[in-house]
Parts: sequence; structure tokens; C-alpha cells
Amino acid sequence: MTIRSATFAISAHTFAQCPESELPEFAFIGRSNVGKSSLLNRIAGKGPLAKVSATPGHTKMINFYTINGEWSLVDLPGYGFAQKDLADRERFQQLILDYLGGRENLVSVFVLIDSRHPPQKLDLEFTRWLLMEDVPFVLVFTKTDKPSASEVKKNVQLFTDTFAELGISPPRMFLTSSETGAGRIELLKFIQDELAALEEE
Repeated sequence: MTIRSATFAISAHTFAQCPESELPEFAFIGRSNVGKSSLLNRIAGKGPLAKVSATPGHTKMINFYTINGEWSLVDLPGYGFAQKDLADRERFQQLILDYLGGRENLVSVFVLIDSRHPPQKLDLEFTRWLLMEDVPFVLVFTKTDKPSASEVKKNVQLFTDTFAELGISPPRMFLTSSETGAGRIELLKFIQDELAALEEE
């Protein structure tokens, strides 16, 4: 897939503010500081889409971007970020749950996982919730240029083992790096295949 255009559409502070759209949506989410904004910018390849911040939890709303006029890339707030105001934190988490559970044109969720670490409690809880709610998702391991290849392999295997313990097949997994561009083609190919499958329905 070639990215010909990538434009900002709208930001939504509440689920009710999400735009009425028939475009297929692919949502990106992960823990704070997982490198989501950098990866989104690398995927778009058309200049910065998402603002990269050193402050965890910078994204506090749902941001919609239209890609090639054909599908939407959706930037969701990070889960579990260090937000001092409990009410705000709960509101942001509810916004995520409302979107994931109620967005009819959502095709797949890209759950970003920091490849430098073994499975974290928040990641495991979130993926289990997606499974229970029957929300389609894939795992995207970020920052694979930082640790050694063996460490990345070990942490990915730990995730695979976790799904095996639950008695289910693991989702698709992608290894990425916003620094080197690794995994970009594979992610875009996955999106292209999903779009093609929708057209055949």
C-alpha cells in the first residue's frame, strides 16, 4: 500500500463526538511511552501526524486521520498513563471502552507493546478484555531496534505462551521500529488485506 495522503479529520473528547463515517477504521493503542505517536508518523510517511511528547499520556482524546481518502487511522488515548486527576483518568479510560465496544466500522485494533519488556499487567488485562468483548486485534511490538534480537524474541514468546495458557491461538504479531522503519510495510500490507476482504463481503 502506498500512502498518497494522510490528513487530520477530527478530535473527539467523548464517544458522541466521534464522526459519522463509513470509512473502515484501524485503531492504535498502547501503554504510555510505548512509542505510539512515533510509529503512527512512520506509518503515514507524510510528515508528522501525531505529536510526539516526552510526557506519558499526552493523547487525551480520540484523533481521527483519513488515509488515501479510503480508511481512517484512529489514535486512541494510552491506557494506564500517569494522570494525577482520578476523574480525568477514568473519563479517558471510559472513552476508550466506549469506542472499542461501540464503533461499528472498527476493523481492527493495533495493540502496541514495548518489545523491551516482558508482558506487563496492563497489557495482559487489556488484551483479555478485547478477547472477552470479541474485538479484533493484533499485537505490534515497538522499539525492536533497542533491545537485542534474542530479548525481543523472548518477550514475544512470553506473550505467545500467555495466549496458549488461555487455550486460544495468539493474534497476528508484528515487530516494528519507528527509528528504522521495520514493520511498516507489513502493517500496511495487513491493512490492505483487511480492506480487500471487506470489499469481497
